[in-house]
Amino acid sequence: MIFIKTIVYIVRHSQPFRDLLGEYHAEEQEQIRNGKNPLSVEGEKRAEQLSECKELQDIDVIYSSHYVRTMDTAKYIAEKNQIQLNVDQRFGERKFGVASMNELPSTFFEDQFKNWNYKLPKGESLNEVASRMVEGFMELINQNKGKKVVLVSHGTALSAMLSKWCKIRWNEKTKLVEIYFNNKMIFDGNWKAPELFKMELEEDNLINIENIDWQ
Repeated sequence: MIFIKTIVYIVRHSQPFRDLLGEYHAEEQEQIRNGKNPLSVEGEKRAEQLSECKELQDIDVIYSSHYVRTMDTAKYIAEKNQIQLNVDQRFGERKFGVASMNELPSTFFEDQFKNWNYKLPKGESLNEVASRMVEGFMELINQNKGKKVVLVSHGTALSAMLSKWCKIRWNEKTKLVEIYFNNKMIFDGNWKAPELFKMELEEDNLINIENIDWQ
């Protein structure tokens, strides 16, 4: 049997703009405010530089979450390859379930990666994030077999998605989330903005994944 190989580049968005000027007076949940954050000036520069990476040429299709910072990152790759950007909210960051990040327990991030069912009442567990991410990803590869695809999303969401094929391990010493494939560590958990991985799949079977140093 001959399997069709699909290449998917997964990208963690570029550096977001965090220093909002003055007070934030919009009556919005943290998730909405978070989703509106654009890239910083440096983040825009780095996103454009990423689009020049030789791995990201001749891309057939590109997807992004509905967050501004992922679309801002993806737009450079889309324009470089002269393709349209597809936006899917299934690739969004995990829902924290709080009105302000100050409401998060101090051990929230660690607790989630130690217990993938843990969540706040209005938030998402990592298992729930993994479920929607994998659903969207499987649809993506089934619709684009044999193509070169880019997916721009978020660090935690991508880690949750990769749990379908990889071992995701919380490191007690570094307090970072490591990713292993075939018993080999492919990522130490120190996310850069942007970060780039290359996945090679035969049908829905991951045969190789590597963290690419694009700079």
